[in-house]
Amino acid sequence: MSLALISCNRSKNITETANHPWEAYRGGYENNAYSALEEINTENVEKLDVAWVYRTGDNQTSSSIQCNPLVIDGILYATTASLKVVALDAATGEEIWKYDPASNGKGTKMGIGGTSRGITYWQDEENEEDKRLFYCVMSEIHSIDAKTGKLDPNFGNTGVIDLMDDLDRDFDKETAYIRNTSPGVIYKNLIIMGSKVNESHGSLPGHIRAYDVKSGELKWIFHTIPHPGEFGYDTWPKDYYKTGGGVNAWSGLSLDTERGIVYAPLGSPTHDFYGKDRRGKGLFGNSVLALDALTGEYKWHFQVSHHDLWDYDVPTPPNLITVNHNGEKIDAVAQLTKQGLVFLLDRETGEPLFEVKELPVPQTNMIGESTWPTQPFPVKPPPLVRQSFDESLITDISEESHKNIKEQIKNYSWGSIYTPPSEAGIVQLPGLRGGAEWSGGAFDPETGIIYIGVNDMPSIVQLVEDTPTNEEVNEFSDFSEMGEKIYTNNCAACHGTNRKGNSTFPSLIDVKEKITIQEADILLKNGRGMMPSFQTISESNRRAVLAYLYNLDKKTALEVLPISENQNPKPTDTRQDTVKRYKLKAYKHLRDQDDYPGIKPPWGKLCAVDLNQGEIKWEVPLGEYGELTKKGIPPTGTQLFGGGIVTAGGLIFIGASRDEKFRALDKETGEVLWEFQLPVGGYATPSTYSIDGEQYVVIAAGGGGLQGTKSGDYYFAFKLKE
Repeated sequence: MSLALISCNRSKNITETANHPWEAYRGGYENNAYSALEEINTENVEKLDVAWVYRTGDNQTSSSIQCNPLVIDGILYATTASLKVVALDAATGEEIWKYDPASNGKGTKMGIGGTSRGITYWQDEENEEDKRLFYCVMSEIHSIDAKTGKLDPNFGNTGVIDLMDDLDRDFDKETAYIRNTSPGVIYKNLIIMGSKVNESHGSLPGHIRAYDVKSGELKWIFHTIPHPGEFGYDTWPKDYYKTGGGVNAWSGLSLDTERGIVYAPLGSPTHDFYGKDRRGKGLFGNSVLALDALTGEYKWHFQVSHHDLWDYDVPTPPNLITVNHNGEKIDAVAQLTKQGLVFLLDRETGEPLFEVKELPVPQTNMIGESTWPTQPFPVKPPPLVRQSFDESLITDISEESHKNIKEQIKNYSWGSIYTPPSEAGIVQLPGLRGGAEWSGGAFDPETGIIYIGVNDMPSIVQLVEDTPTNEEVNEFSDFSEMGEKIYTNNCAACHGTNRKGNSTFPSLIDVKEKITIQEADILLKNGRGMMPSFQTISESNRRAVLAYLYNLDKKTALEVLPISENQNPKPTDTRQDTVKRYKLKAYKHLRDQDDYPGIKPPWGKLCAVDLNQGEIKWEVPLGEYGELTKKGIPPTGTQLFGGGIVTAGGLIFIGASRDEKFRALDKETGEVLWEFQLPVGGYATPSTYSIDGEQYVVIAAGGGGLQGTKSGDYYFAFKLKE
């Protein structure tokens, strides 16, 4: 008998006995990462042991697995580093089937690569045997039969639809960039999707769309950058909708299925750090947006940052919760932010439950820029991270580190969280990876407490002029020399003119020892993690960059990677005026000579926040640097990249820390009760489920999410020892 049949037969028995699934991303469309399971609890968690390990077999240098697996009818569904989907026996980890989009020619027009944080599951109410999985491969949404792992031929174009289509914008598909790293949500027979777009000038808009789950037909679109006649249009310059980009729900969506409301956390307009060409409040940038899930009609919004210049995207889907407020139970939206603020809003109206004050903030001195005079600050809960930087916060882990940081920042401005970016540079706190991350918070409905991992580290933000790069390689060009010029204009800000990299971006000096030139070509086109896509650079110019990096002459470079016959190089800058505009010089964290954050610890911590009272109950550092601990420095916490879950067993399960440990903490105190050393980092959100009455906890260990950490291809499942 086949493994698939064994699994199906066993699954029927599970349903009849004790079976508890994990049916949606983060446990449900409310995004609360909560489980009512309590077999594993504070009294026995020390007996937790490895139940099974699955190796995907496709990790690459700097790859990561950020997937929160689904478990339905005893089968675990997950994605891999190269965007395959696997179905595993959830009790044993044995593979049932694997879907490879490259094997059927799908997703290959731009090469396979990128990130997937999860999958969406749908089951036909009229036919229980009709089950589908939806996920994104590059710009495509794929519909897969959950039983067989085969594409659904009736969905879209033989199983896929392209997010490039039906965007209500004219653009060049050969150079445009759109993806979806987070799963969509299902309402009735609609799948509702956000998207990830570039964050530079000329990027695509992040409109939200709903498709028929069976046919793939577009059912509605909501313009996150409003068109003429739509609410919010007058908060932008005239006709900005024709060229403006961003304002996208890249981190996923939340859904109130009873009310039929979908909630979208929206990112910054482009360019992130300079807004001369987008003066105004800019709705619906940096907002929580509520829409009618059936029609896409606007219901309400709440903007957490006006005319954003700090890349303060709304980074995670809101938690849909119920709180006790002023003596009554209220259904609410809890929105976490990069600023380390928590906004608690009425779910139906968007009105704040705790007072929000509009406070004056510093104003810009950049020519052409126009900062908004105030920004919103909730009175409760208090901020989870530090809100301003001064000399008293400079790291004190050693005298040498203190002097190093003081010297680094002597010419920069600092102070308020909303100190405007400038050519001279600022110390931004919270930084580019500050506050809450895409992994969100885990909410306990028993207590009204939400558990949030936050980063508390500063960045250096400095603007440089954004100059056009229209010069093209031609038959007379010195290929490597031209490649160096293109590299200097586009890559050196992060990887350095000497190619040595920094604490955030890797060295490229020995890149040919790390990845093949073919893999580098895909990475240039598609981007990954903090690296953006460079698809707007023509194919011939990308070849020149690779020739420079891999020390190849033109003939050899084009033999290895021929240029497409139909390539039609286009300029990368389409501005109609000659007025200067600016971009971020580099994504740079403030770090000392030993690569530790330049601020006093803690650098990463887990916070427990009572949303009934608006109070922080406790906070503890999460993760440590062993070498600092050995020197007598208390655990500092590390940068976090991944989320946690909370259970009725009194536990929080979380990886996320760069020390690559998976931990279980007491939800009452934050005390670590159990930990397991993973072979690579668990930069994902775990899932928990039960099979035949036994509770399991599973986490992807793909590493690679934080610079300097190795990559892997693991899924680890744990259960109590017998």
